[in-house]
Amino acid sequence: MRLDVFFTPNQVKPVETAGRLVLIVDVLRASTTVATALGNGAKTVIPVEGADEVISRSKEFARSQILLAGEQKMHPIAGFDIGNSPQSFTAAVVEGKTILITTTNGTRTLLGVQNARDIVIASYVNFSAVLALMKVAASSSTDVAIICAGEEGSFTLEDSACAGRYVRAIPKRADIQTNDAAAASVLIEKKYGDNIAKVFKESAHGQALASAGFGDDLTAAAQVDSYPVVPIYQDRQITKLGPERAR
Repeated sequence: MRLDVFFTPNQVKPVETAGRLVLIVDVLRASTTVATALGNGAKTVIPVEGADEVISRSKEFARSQILLAGEQKMHPIAGFDIGNSPQSFTAAVVEGKTILITTTNGTRTLLGVQNARDIVIASYVNFSAVLALMKVAASSSTDVAIICAGEEGSFTLEDSACAGRYVRAIPKRADIQTNDAAAASVLIEKKYGDNIAKVFKESAHGQALASAGFGDDLTAAAQVDSYPVVPIYQDRQITKLGPERAR
């Protein structure tokens, strides 16, 4: 089987996702936010390309059933119910709701994947749950691709370190082939280990979020396994993998 990491979505060719289990990693913050929302009882999360599409799609629902969510340049979009801060997606706010969301990097990365077998949203907060699914894929020799959302097409330290944590946790077998980015991501993860706060402190995007007043989001995003859910993207929506959605 192949286990490949891609440091930015721009590096991914359609052939490299076809038939694979694909993990989308946008630790700061879309992946963390989606896992938090579903962990706190959101019915579904619908990722869309931009703010205009959020408004357009919202007309398909009763207003009381939905939340309009998203960010531009880190900050909540004017007129929306909620931004992209995982701290805001509490059970009191999201339980039973359909969330329409757009973000600068994570949702665009997700929507760009073609012909995958399954697409899941991965982060630190749902690490072990997603890892379990990866191990099932590995045991059946299903190829895996981990796509880092990055920051507007550029490499990000936090997504790459998280990807390395997943790669490193897969049992080594002679038949597993990895690309250079997978090997590099493991080296990054080994450098920081469990000191995820240091990863965020030294990453450009982590610094930008802290400067913009979102330091609490960094603390939330570093909590390993705080939301043990597997968000799976299918039929243009993200729902929590469970008995009714078992693969």
